[in-house]
Amino acid sequence: MQPTSSARIPVGISQCLIGDPVRFNAGHKHSRLCTDQLGALFDLRPVCPEVAIGLGTPRKPIRLVGDPTAPRAVGTVNRDMDVTEALQHYADEVHAGSNELCGFIVMQKSPSCGMERVKVYEENGHPASATGQGVFTARLMQHNPLLPVEEEGRLQDPVLRENFVNRVIVYADWQQLLRDGLSASNLLAFHAKHKYLLMAHQAPGYKRMGQLLANPGKGEQLEQTATAYFSELMTALRRPASRRGHSNVLQHVAGHFKRVLNPPEKAELQQLIVRYRNGVVPLVVPMTLLQHHLLRHPDPYLLQQAYLQPHPPELSLRNAI
Repeated sequence: MQPTSSARIPVGISQCLIGDPVRFNAGHKHSRLCTDQLGALFDLRPVCPEVAIGLGTPRKPIRLVGDPTAPRAVGTVNRDMDVTEALQHYADEVHAGSNELCGFIVMQKSPSCGMERVKVYEENGHPASATGQGVFTARLMQHNPLLPVEEEGRLQDPVLRENFVNRVIVYADWQQLLRDGLSASNLLAFHAKHKYLLMAHQAPGYKRMGQLLANPGKGEQLEQTATAYFSELMTALRRPASRRGHSNVLQHVAGHFKRVLNPPEKAELQQLIVRYRNGVVPLVVPMTLLQHHLLRHPDPYLLQQAYLQPHPPELSLRNAI
């Protein structure tokens, strides 16, 4: 699935991940996955909260202390140095000044940027039993809970990587819809385009959203419907699609070819779908055959489906899931 525009999608990223030496030890965590692979699709906008609030490089590290649900970011050497508010205020600035961002890739385990499972310490210096979120990222996600945010480490998982890219593209497409002008027809067309993608992630969610759009209304009611729809859509997509979900969609797509394929072709397609569901072959195998049949037998409804549109070839996102 590719974005509507050919321009790269703006995505924020922890600056150390692009190779800049901004970490506390003047090092970096360059991720070639981000810069070389995802950089082909994303316009990466680097951010280092700790440097931005005036902490030098190199610097004494900070860590999370206190209540894991609302920890403080304090110095490991100088416990009187508390930069919690500074990091939060910087997140406010990034949110206010970067409305065009359609996603964010953050550095795992960081007390400023970590998305989850960041170590938190008790006041006595012992590790707490629970973990928390980096202060900057927590604040950023509070501002926009629908914004796709993912840790670089988790992106090493091909399923999570494909899921994140899908969410960013859908988010970007939605922003384009709003720029073009919200209308009932545009909203319904957007939903139709993403039908199979949503079904792969959460079939019940697709049914609920279809009911929500049964009467989209006009004016203020239309805006409320669109807001509720997009919230449910992004929430549903946050959960990666399973092999069962993908297989269900593949069967739906195969149904469009039942009158044009001969028995051996139908049998071959069904065999590949079953092999995919059983984990024998990756998703790209049945998808490639479906694309072949779609090329031979064009179907206007299928041609508009985001689910069937390939990601940029260099990403190879469906080769390992």
